[in-house]
Amino acid sequence: MKKATVGVIGGTGVYAVEGMKIIETIHPQTPWGLPSDEITIAEYAGLKIAFLPRHGKGHFITPSNIPARANIAALKMLGVEEIIAFSAVGSLKEEIAPGHFVLPEQIIDRTRHRPDTFYDEGIVVHVSFGDPFSQALANVVAEAVGGMELTLHRGETLICMEGPTFSTRAESKLYKSWGAGIINMSVLPEAKLAREVEIAYQMICMSTDYDSWREHSGAVDADEIMAVVRKNSATAQEVLRRTLALLAQKHPLQCPSKSAVQFGIITAPEKRPPAVRDKLNQLLPGYF
Repeated sequence: MKKATVGVIGGTGVYAVEGMKIIETIHPQTPWGLPSDEITIAEYAGLKIAFLPRHGKGHFITPSNIPARANIAALKMLGVEEIIAFSAVGSLKEEIAPGHFVLPEQIIDRTRHRPDTFYDEGIVVHVSFGDPFSQALANVVAEAVGGMELTLHRGETLICMEGPTFSTRAESKLYKSWGAGIINMSVLPEAKLAREVEIAYQMICMSTDYDSWREHSGAVDADEIMAVVRKNSATAQEVLRRTLALLAQKHPLQCPSKSAVQFGIITAPEKRPPAVRDKLNQLLPGYF
């Protein structure tokens, strides 16, 4: 049931794009359950888009409870080849000020309680994740926003923490000492799962605060974050509109992540449980 080629995962404050033509809304059942909420199938700039609110409409799902496997499985089963994901992030560097945007290039995993693979039921698959984001997709975003009055940072490392409570000052200082630039609660396992089903993935991050490492500032709180999100929602919308318009011209992108699983299946064919094989073939037909 190929319904879309580009997936947009909306984070805090990003739930749609103005001007898109809505075709239908669906809440597809996957072998890993239902996704966070209904997925809106829409058309914009000639692209078929599947728009998914990560936390559900109205933001009722905590970071640890996001059904990430169902979300990514649903997008893959709908035909999605590239995912643009949005997220509010805390800044770990003075130069990444609130309101700035960031295209991260690396991730450090500090999560603890989240199922983070499709391959945990008798079929072993090892997938390269050395470069967790799609350089090709990041380049499209950077080119698309080049004419905007917007500060965009690249080459940064993103810490993914468990949440929902924010970092202690000691933790924030530790992450800063590692050279990381930003921190959030949502890039994992989302990015890893996308790689496991050969979807190109790039997160667009909006800095909302300075986390808790600045001694002369108060610790981060939710009111501070949401104030910046509301102030910059129009900018995020414009970033998405421009990115989709340019992606429509360049699609399909050539990206190594789109063949990530081909040579990573380790389990011998005769040892692959039929039920698991059938389940995984719904994501990557013929691979298992």
